[in-house]
Amino acid sequence: MTPQPLDRALVEEATKKSGLVWVRGAGAPVARPVWHAWADGALCLVGDGSEQPLPGLADGGSAEVTVRSKDKGGRLVTWTAAVAELPARSPEWDAAVAELKGKRLNAPDGEAMTDRWAGECRVLLLRPTGATEPLPTGSLAQAPVPSPATTRNPVPAALPKLLARRRGRK
Repeated sequence: MTPQPLDRALVEEATKKSGLVWVRGAGAPVARPVWHAWADGALCLVGDGSEQPLPGLADGGSAEVTVRSKDKGGRLVTWTAAVAELPARSPEWDAAVAELKGKRLNAPDGEAMTDRWAGECRVLLLRPTGATEPLPTGSLAQAPVPSPATTRNPVPAALPKLLARRRGRK
């Protein structure tokens, strides 16, 4: 299937603007939210080691990427990608890491994070294959996990008076 220009533009613009995407690698049971950067026509990810987990994403494999709207948070587009792992310190790795470095918030090691990434993490490129999935027509909500937790009971009638009296003493 040849990618349509509008599909390609939607994938690129939506992914660039979204700070968070959901990625499901081949064989992974569920999609995981990951932070990313967009560079050179591909989604760049850094993970494993002490960074975000990237289960099911393997070099040469495929992945499904779901992008949300930055303002409303709803699903905009789901696209398929070819996964490529970049060798550490290669020119492609350096270019991807330069983009990712600016997106990483609250890094524990500051400027030394690129050395940590080279030693213990994987940097992946997810290139769009051109295929986009249609938006779902039904609800994708899942039933909550069974739990002994309950919702809170109604507020006792005397509580507002007690709280107002306590505020009055200050």
